[in-house]
Amino acid sequence: MSGGREKALTAPQLSGIRRLTALETVRARIALAVELGLLAPGEWLPASDKIAAALDVGEITARRALVSLCEDGVLERIRGRGGGTRVAEDPVRAAVSATATYESSADEVRALIDHRLVLECGLAHLAAQRSDESTMDELRRLVDEMDRAESWAEFHGHDEAFHLAVARLAGVDVEPYRRALHDLYRFYLPYPLDHLQESNADHRTLVEALAARDPLRATEAAHKHVATLHNTMFIALNRQ
Repeated sequence: MSGGREKALTAPQLSGIRRLTALETVRARIALAVELGLLAPGEWLPASDKIAAALDVGEITARRALVSLCEDGVLERIRGRGGGTRVAEDPVRAAVSATATYESSADEVRALIDHRLVLECGLAHLAAQRSDESTMDELRRLVDEMDRAESWAEFHGHDEAFHLAVARLAGVDVEPYRRALHDLYRFYLPYPLDHLQESNADHRTLVEALAARDPLRATEAAHKHVATLHNTMFIALNRQ
């Protein structure tokens, strides 16, 4: 195998964001989502434990990040019954310097997407040859859960479970794929729920292909789902 091909199939090394603390990553991801219009003024955020799970940090870290973003004027805390944390009506911009680390990572993110694309297409092809009813039932349940999700944080949890279930069905070591997912998840921002649920149609298409034991259709569905990230992740969006 040539050096160039070998490099293309090797997971990219994460650079800038590794130097950020967990607190800074949460602050940066929420602040950048606000600045890009992914979280709208007045929009309520999920509870801190849901945010912690979705962004892979401890709940105390998530809570501290929310408090600090309120102090910065990006978010606001509404107290009392029915209260919570929401995006400020006129959120302060450029309040979190760590957003620049994410915005400067476009090439890195594209390489991570391509790495996931290679893995996911191969896993879908293998999974279509090994489909069984119990796994199909699990995948259909997760797709239904994503349709019913009430927040981006809840959707994210079901989405990860779905893709790992497909990987397990393929019958290979899941850990390289799990690491590829988590490397890319470090760059995921909160997204509008309707956008996420639209992407769930790709999951349904993949499940249908797997149930039909059609490796070609399954590979095409996986390719479409992952390749779309090049146009939908924050690297393709402009600040408002």
